[in-house]
Amino acid sequence: MDKSYNHKEVEERIYKLWEDTGYFNPDNLPDAKKRKPFCIIMPPTNANGNLHAGHALVITIEDIMTRYKRMKGFKSLWLPGLDHAGFETQVVYERKLEKEGRSRFKMSPEDLYREILEFTNSNKSNIKSQTRKMGASCDWSRENFTLDENIIKTVYETFKKLYEAKLIYRGKKIINWCPKHQTSLSDLETKDEERTEKLYYLKYGPFTIATARPETKFGDKYVVMHPKDKRYKDYKEGQKIQLEWITGPIIATVIKDEAIDMEFGTGAMTITPWHDPVDFEIAERHNLEKDQIIDFRGRLLSIAGEFSGMKILEARPKIIEKLQAKGLVKKIEENYKHTVKTCYKCNSLIEPQIKKQWFLKMKPLAKPAIKAIEQDKIKFIPKHYKKIILHWLKNIIDWPLSRQIVWGIPIPVWYKGEEVFIGENPPEELGWVREEDTFDTWFSSGQWPFATLKSKEGDFKKFYPTDVMETAGEIIFFWVARMIMLGIYATKKIPFKTVYLHGLVLDAKGQKMSKSKGNVINPLDITDKYGTDALRIGLVMGNTPGTSLSSDENKIRGFRNFSTKIWNASRFVLMNLEDYKKVKMTAKDKKKVADFKKKAKEITKLMDDYKFYRAAEKIYGYFWHTFCDKIIEESKKDLAGENRASAQNMLLEILSGSMKILHPFMPFITEEIYQALPLKNKKKSLIIEDWPK
Repeated sequence: MDKSYNHKEVEERIYKLWEDTGYFNPDNLPDAKKRKPFCIIMPPTNANGNLHAGHALVITIEDIMTRYKRMKGFKSLWLPGLDHAGFETQVVYERKLEKEGRSRFKMSPEDLYREILEFTNSNKSNIKSQTRKMGASCDWSRENFTLDENIIKTVYETFKKLYEAKLIYRGKKIINWCPKHQTSLSDLETKDEERTEKLYYLKYGPFTIATARPETKFGDKYVVMHPKDKRYKDYKEGQKIQLEWITGPIIATVIKDEAIDMEFGTGAMTITPWHDPVDFEIAERHNLEKDQIIDFRGRLLSIAGEFSGMKILEARPKIIEKLQAKGLVKKIEENYKHTVKTCYKCNSLIEPQIKKQWFLKMKPLAKPAIKAIEQDKIKFIPKHYKKIILHWLKNIIDWPLSRQIVWGIPIPVWYKGEEVFIGENPPEELGWVREEDTFDTWFSSGQWPFATLKSKEGDFKKFYPTDVMETAGEIIFFWVARMIMLGIYATKKIPFKTVYLHGLVLDAKGQKMSKSKGNVINPLDITDKYGTDALRIGLVMGNTPGTSLSSDENKIRGFRNFSTKIWNASRFVLMNLEDYKKVKMTAKDKKKVADFKKKAKEITKLMDDYKFYRAAEKIYGYFWHTFCDKIIEESKKDLAGENRASAQNMLLEILSGSMKILHPFMPFITEEIYQALPLKNKKKSLIIEDWPK
């Protein structure tokens, strides 16, 4: 062994050794047919940039699970993949276009798709290289991409099945619309933001109404109050009232509906069904007309008269000026706090719009998912996520599947007049026009576990349901819940038995990492400086599931010192094994080996309980403070005396056992040391060694 550990020289060579063995592929493992299957499907990384600290954590935790189970004798499959990431990737590419002074709205759909595909393919190659550098022991022969033909085929089959079961429908309903990106978004793709704005109290005939959005009021011709509101008991449902409004006299109709909040404003309100979900539902219940006031670019339409063509925030003060001139502004509350929806990518104000979209009915899909979770067929780590996901599933609403973007899987629908054909290719006769929208990317990734395992013959039967789904807690609704629902629907089985949810990787100050803050830790920069093993164990130690983890260079630098300690201790042992032979140990040395085996059992229990952070702490503490500081120091006297052979046997047994336990956490340095150990019946690689018993 060299005097010092050179991670730059070792890591690339060791990863090639692993790939050359073929053991990442479970079919190539010794006694593969006798092994019990274990499977993790890698959350597909977005193919639109580099790996970040969150990806490094995912790879580390999942690789720990995979390496551990492989050493425990399981037929371990860790199936890798990449995600085209629809809207997310198109947003990234649009930023690139903006920097180049270009716009997607001035490009043909074909040219935009081609450019994003080239961009994605370039990133795919880069991300796979970075994933290898993190030591991922995944089966690259089974790699999938969400735009692979076999994945799209499965997605289309599920869509058709749902459509034929009348769970998918095309409806003209109110949706979340991002005026900047010109696409609809699901509720999960919007974020609530508290804003302090003005609340305007306006005279509407005999009523006073309160609104923060006067720009939406041009088409208001219904005044609504709660049927139990005694203040308005003299007004009857359907009563007509003539009054002066923004652009002139109108006739308003009285509507009574229990959705009205009697505590807000004056308890009477006008409704804008085209631009507010609550108002839309009221209009649907009472069969009321719906007028569009704001176009899909966020500008006022001709119904707004002189304000037509103006942007919302530009028009708002001018509309109030006109209302004041007419004596229709009763008062203005200056500091009105309320919550608005914004696009989770660009922070633009979401403008609800009525638009024909494809929707998936969620309540029928949620019902069996709720039952499976309540019956503990799926285990959640940490446990409190069970309650969180159940609450969301029990209050679920229909999911708009359509996205008005180019980059994604096209919805397989064709139209000819009123006829609709579902399938990739329409009937041969002329006149069929293809649906222009693409799927929400979560519809395809929601089918990821069974779609990927159907890619290779026999895998679905062998490995489904999978054992663990490990991912970020923040996407439990985006992805985990949808995988459970679509998995049960399409396969009649749960997609995974355990859900392990990690928290965010934060910076040293506990802040979320972002490029704008300049606090992003690039994992590849860290591994280049301190070695992959130091980063991996640094990400795991102290990392309780579901809890965000603060990380900085100083912490990783400290674990580089641990790598040095492992190397130096191993080098010391090996330097003292020149005349090694197998002998019976003294009672004192047997006791040290027995103590190690006891510690190994404790660590095994923690690994089985998914408490990797505790297991890492135990082996770290044992190796540094017990093996290095005590056992090695005490053995120096024996190595120079008559108990030399016993001490050699004891040191080698504890060192080799420690390398096995450390291997899932720190695979490169442990493999390098393992290759140098003079062990009887040594395997081709540490990755298929037996876990200590």
